[in-house]
Order: sequence, then structure tokens, then C-alpha cells
Amino acid sequence: QVQLKESGGGLVQAGDSLRLSCEVSGGTFSIMGWFRQAPGKEREFVGGIIYNDNTYYSDSVKGRFTISRDNAKTTMDLQMNSLKSEDTAVYFCAATKEQRGRPRHRGDYDYWGQGTHVTVSS
Repeated sequence: QVQLKESGGGLVQAGDSLRLSCEVSGGTFSIMGWFRQAPGKEREFVGGIIYNDNTYYSDSVKGRFTISRDNAKTTMDLQMNSLKSEDTAVYFCAATKEQRGRPRHRGDYDYWGQGTHVTVSS
């Protein structure tokens, strides 16, 4: 069975860095992504990585966050730098069976992790 599990969340101060990891088991995926959800808000796209390891990001994190993964596609990381209070959210790892395109919407993804909390204090 497919399982995704995030780790690495925590409490940090504005300006700090944090690295999240997503471990994949039960399958591999050409396209994976990160989403986040703050209390009372919609789950929003953070960034994604496609079959050739090209990455793409939302405007709110572009230049600050970086996605990478190992060659086996079993681990995907989210390096977060220059964190702001507005980055506070539960961060989710996601995967899709799609093998083409650059999906940016919640409905485009098929599998989800349980989420890991990131809190950025001002």
C-alpha cells in the first residue's frame, strides 16, 4: 500500500530555516508536491517536482523554499529558508499518478501524508 509520511516540523523564529522530509513507501511517483494549510484556511499549493526533477513553486515561497529528492524517488525534501510568520501551517506531502504536467491543485493529487506542523514566531 502507498504511504507518505512527513517529518521535520517544529517551532522556529522568523528568519530561521527548517527542512522537512517525506518518506514514500508502496510505490514511486514521477510527480510529487508539498501543500500547506493554516487554521481556518484552504489547503494551498507550495511547490512540486516532476519526473526529471524539475521543480516549480507558488509565488509566496519562490526564492525561499527548495524541493529535492533522491534518485530512487523514495524521499522528497522541502528546504525552507527565511521563514516568515505567514508560513505557519501544517505541511503535507502529496503524490499523483499523473506523469505529465505541473499540477498545482489539491484535487490533482491522489495520495497524502498526515502532515507535520510548522510554527514560525515573530
